[in-house]
Amino acid sequence: MEKVFEIYIRTTPRRLWAAITAPDTGVTRDLGTRVTSDWTPGSHFELSDPGTGTRLGIGVNLEVSPPRRLVQRTVALWSADVRDAGVTRVTWDIETVGGSCRLTVVHDQIRDSADCDLYSGWPATLSSLKSHLETYRSWAVLPASGR
Repeated sequence: MEKVFEIYIRTTPRRLWAAITAPDTGVTRDLGTRVTSDWTPGSHFELSDPGTGTRLGIGVNLEVSPPRRLVQRTVALWSADVRDAGVTRVTWDIETVGGSCRLTVVHDQIRDSADCDLYSGWPATLSSLKSHLETYRSWAVLPASGR
């Protein structure tokens, strides 16, 4: 299964890349997660709850081309149902369109039987990302089921 999400954000590719990859940006805090990695091809990354340190996801960065493209193999860990889905892939593509960026997120290699909680949080995540970058305000802090 493949899920494709697209959003236009009034920002630069560098700011958008930083919002996606920096461990302590407002975006990751707003979403209730912290992302850590050295952002090189083949390196590992981890999503965690900054308050408790609980791991929410782990994976490998397959392709790292700042500030345009990031491809990750990932395993979600925030619940038994999503953990059972196993390894999936997330591709982040950033393209300049006028004074904005088009961010396309493709979440694929998803088993047909996967719990929808694995991918249903993407619209809220991308809305928060847009809100943060355009207004410097949080859209919402999502519950664990919405990550």
